[in-house]
Amino acid sequence: MVPHGHNEAGDPAAVLLLIDGHAHAYRAFHAIRNLTGPDGAPTNALFGFVKAVEKLLGTWQPTHVAGVWDGGLAEERTAVLPGYKANRPPMPDALAAQMDGLMEWLEARGCLSLCQNGVEADDWIARLAAVGRENGARVLISTSDKDFMQLVSEDVQLINPADRDGVPTDPAAVRTRTGVEPAQIVDWLSLVGDSVDNIPGVPGVGPKTAAALLQQFGTCEAVYSGLREVAPERVRQALEIAREDVVRNQALVRLDPSVGQHVPWADLQLKPSDSARLGGLYERWGFRSLRRAVQPEQGVLL
Repeated sequence: MVPHGHNEAGDPAAVLLLIDGHAHAYRAFHAIRNLTGPDGAPTNALFGFVKAVEKLLGTWQPTHVAGVWDGGLAEERTAVLPGYKANRPPMPDALAAQMDGLMEWLEARGCLSLCQNGVEADDWIARLAAVGRENGARVLISTSDKDFMQLVSEDVQLINPADRDGVPTDPAAVRTRTGVEPAQIVDWLSLVGDSVDNIPGVPGVGPKTAAALLQQFGTCEAVYSGLREVAPERVRQALEIAREDVVRNQALVRLDPSVGQHVPWADLQLKPSDSARLGGLYERWGFRSLRRAVQPEQGVLL
């Protein structure tokens, strides 16, 4: 079944697929080992990425697509927390060697590939999701990053490539997973912290405690306004000590849809594949089965 959007404005059949490029690249790189092309260069991330994106395109039949790549850390966040994402190891050389190929493949496949210096993919994806909603599209974000739960609505859903069931994360799924509403995710993560991004939370406040606090008070601001009502005392004291950290975390976790250049809706439209270019890439990488599947006259894959 082709998914449909829910907004009244724009094309109700439009589906915008936003691909978290680095997340997919890393997943493919670690899932497939020891794959090289005819020239001996690594091709494992390329092969896994191609297969994953083709599956997304086939399953969801998007009308508009963009792969978005990290262009570096946002200066605003590193200024607030110098250690922001500092725990992440450098990209493996074998993956770095395949990055240009990943972007080139997306373009040959008719998908927009976006990267801007100093702009984190998460923020730009938030901006593009807003463009999709403004144009009446259903927005699907393919990522494993839990920060994106703050964007979830009836019109914006997440597809986790690690989930075998392939069921998109909607508001009900966010509530089931976290105990809070999508609009409360920024506050929930600000209390819990995020080890992946090296953001420390409130000591002793885990996901369930944070959810209980937000179910009771609604927001972090309300938690602190009613701090005397918080029990047990251990949690109350921890919150008091970490007050400034929580405010800082909100600025770190909240996605910023104002950054990244504006992309017109028409530019996001999925275009016909460049079959000659795809065939050349598959030939270079040694992907024989994919090379045979290219239909030159139609520019599509079987």
